[in-house]
Amino acid sequence: MTENTNRQATPRPSAALKQLDVLVGTWDVSGPDIQGQVRYAWLEGGFFLIQHVDFNHGGHTIKGMEIIGQERGFGATEPTEEITSRWYDAAGNTFQYTYEVDGDTLTIWGGERGSPAYYRGTFNADRNVNSGTWVYPGGGGYDSTMTRVG
Repeated sequence: MTENTNRQATPRPSAALKQLDVLVGTWDVSGPDIQGQVRYAWLEGGFFLIQHVDFNHGGHTIKGMEIIGQERGFGATEPTEEITSRWYDAAGNTFQYTYEVDGDTLTIWGGERGSPAYYRGTFNADRNVNSGTWVYPGGGGYDSTMTRVG
């Protein structure tokens, strides 16, 4: 019997993607203009993180979901380096974001990395609180704090 050397290695999520483990769980979100909850969980396989959102932001209800991961399209053998997402909400909106975790800092770019619209927040020492600000082009945005509750 000969060993089959043509076997493909089982794909594994990248180290960059696994940095999003810090988000897994349920979080209360609060701030001057926002109240609600988010829940993050890995899709089986660990290649995509799914976020469910239920907020009241500035008097508006926001309910939606986001799928976060590295794209690997038809025919591609490797995923993209960027960690991107698609957001879908109950009002019919779809948005794309780019995620980055650097140490204790979470940055979520509105669209591509370097966008003028972004969230930047810092985790506390036990990584159960993340406080930061959404910044929008031309001024505006809001402060928020996520506190892990489960």
